[in-house]
Amino acid sequence: MIRLPFLAIEEVFKTMDPYEIINFSIISKRTKGIAKQMSFYPRYAIELFINETLEIRLHGTKNVVSFFYVMTSDEKMNGKIEEKQWGRFITRREFKYDSVDEWKQLLKYVLEIFKKQTIDILTMTLTTFVEQNVSIIDFLKANEISVDECNLYQRDKKINVDKHTAYLLDNIKINSVLCNDVYINNDGFNPKIPKSLQELRIYNSHWIGYEKLLEIDCKSVILEKNRISDKEWNMFLKKWIAMETNQNMEYLELDNIQLDRFRDRVLHDIPHEMVDRGVKRVLKTRYNQTQETRGAVDIRRIDGKTATFFVYREFLTQRFAMSIH
Repeated sequence: MIRLPFLAIEEVFKTMDPYEIINFSIISKRTKGIAKQMSFYPRYAIELFINETLEIRLHGTKNVVSFFYVMTSDEKMNGKIEEKQWGRFITRREFKYDSVDEWKQLLKYVLEIFKKQTIDILTMTLTTFVEQNVSIIDFLKANEISVDECNLYQRDKKINVDKHTAYLLDNIKINSVLCNDVYINNDGFNPKIPKSLQELRIYNSHWIGYEKLLEIDCKSVILEKNRISDKEWNMFLKKWIAMETNQNMEYLELDNIQLDRFRDRVLHDIPHEMVDRGVKRVLKTRYNQTQETRGAVDIRRIDGKTATFFVYREFLTQRFAMSIH
């Protein structure tokens, strides 16, 4: 194959899945050089999944073929490959009995071959490899690796990972989505919140106070278990109306709140309009979805934009939202 013209080689590469490309690249320096010359790699997605195991996931075109490098502590699994197929979708897992350092070097090699400087998804359970959290973050930072979507989790509440969470947020560039499901123990927790995100989801947001709320600059914001008072929400909305904060926000979702209670306690001195239940409107909700609503409360910003407060149900959960249109 390596004697074919470049365009012909590229067509052959387009028929190969990520696993085959990596295997071809490690044959020799020449095959590695050929693999690095390919121009269609942006269609491949790279995901880091850190939970019970350390994984590097390579998703091929339209996820038809996905290949996972899985770092395992079971020496007997070293080198084993598992393959599963659902219709046209194939998943291959290659197990490696290796250290975190080997995982880093393998990741560096994968990023080099696929000419990636951005990880599509980083999913990290911070309570699994606690002693390695900082070194993993330092590795990503040192190699100037940014993340499009970052999902942070905590499975054991007894393990305090406040510092590691803040360290990651302060040092890793997150481009589009941040999902933070970490239980914060320290009232002084004050990390940097990425700017200009498409979506910010914080499921334990009691550390988000009024001043931190004003710093948020994201399109879609979900704050569960927040401790912001009615008075502070009133102040926040007045600043929003005056275009002094959160100008890019298109959607805000809070814990379940009664619409009447919110109107009486938060909007009591803010001009607003009650929308009749006979009026149907389709409004934006979380995950870029939409919801048909009946009855709501509208307020208007000085530039003419409207914020509609409404309550809607998703499966068994009732949500309170502010949709801007």
